[in-house]
Amino acid sequence: MQIWRDVDDVPADLGRTVVSIGNFDGVHRGHAHVLRTARETAERLGVDTVVAVTFDPHPMAVLRPEHAPPTLTSIETRARLLEATGVDATLVVGFDRGVAGWSPTEFIDRILVESLHAAAVVVGSNFRFGAKAAGEVATLVEAGGSRGFETVGVPLDGGPQVWSSTYVRQCLATGDVAGASEALGRPFTVRGTVVEGDKRGREMGYPTANVPVPPVDAAPADGVYAGWLTRLDTGERYPAAISVGTNPTFEGERERRVESYVLDRDDLELYGVEVEVAFTERLRGMVKFDGMEALLVTMADDVVRAREVLGG
Repeated sequence: MQIWRDVDDVPADLGRTVVSIGNFDGVHRGHAHVLRTARETAERLGVDTVVAVTFDPHPMAVLRPEHAPPTLTSIETRARLLEATGVDATLVVGFDRGVAGWSPTEFIDRILVESLHAAAVVVGSNFRFGAKAAGEVATLVEAGGSRGFETVGVPLDGGPQVWSSTYVRQCLATGDVAGASEALGRPFTVRGTVVEGDKRGREMGYPTANVPVPPVDAAPADGVYAGWLTRLDTGERYPAAISVGTNPTFEGERERRVESYVLDRDDLELYGVEVEVAFTERLRGMVKFDGMEALLVTMADDVVRAREVLGG
């Protein structure tokens, strides 16, 4: 997978391409449907290269930052997931006020024609682009007629709702990690480097691998979950009971963290290790306990339930 961080990074000798455009945050099942169509279109036209065009940061973070949605995937993770759908290269367009002011025609000429030499453009049927979202599929169809590319608008489909990044975020906000996973086509995950915490879990017999969650990143609602922790350096995968939140039982804690207790293991040294935490099922919401005894009883039950969910 090639990742071009700027239009200027696109090779000058790039041949004809099939281009798909979108934020692709999460690379969910709706995205995968569009991207499969892009690959099929490339095969039909005899084009070797499928390019995904995405934006960083999310346009809303520039246009209305107070309403910017939390990010489901980093650009690096997004590119890896895009590659798995059959995309050959990803162009990351740095979104700022200047780009936001491009007319639909300017976007088409700069990105699709001059840089990517599009033979076809494949987008979801609800795709909008350009200043004030003035461009739509019909705009691409009309422009392509004089610029030598065809346009494919892919009808959006899914379950009882259209799969979307917004839907995934809504699921996560209520702790419905199963619903989020269904829309994504895989478990929702959080990646990060394990940091040293207060070691309170170790003192209670449940040592945890703590991963901070930046405020701009999406995470499930506060609570306790069953899932899996994977060391990204070795690929080792462990069943885990996972706490998301700020530990309301203990005063003074405000940083939101994902804390994973690997079931029945107190010998793992994970400080400084990059891990991926995958969420399988929500066990309960976050509770503030009156004392340590009640907390320990509930934690023991969490471990039992996590083991049952994970098949161990």
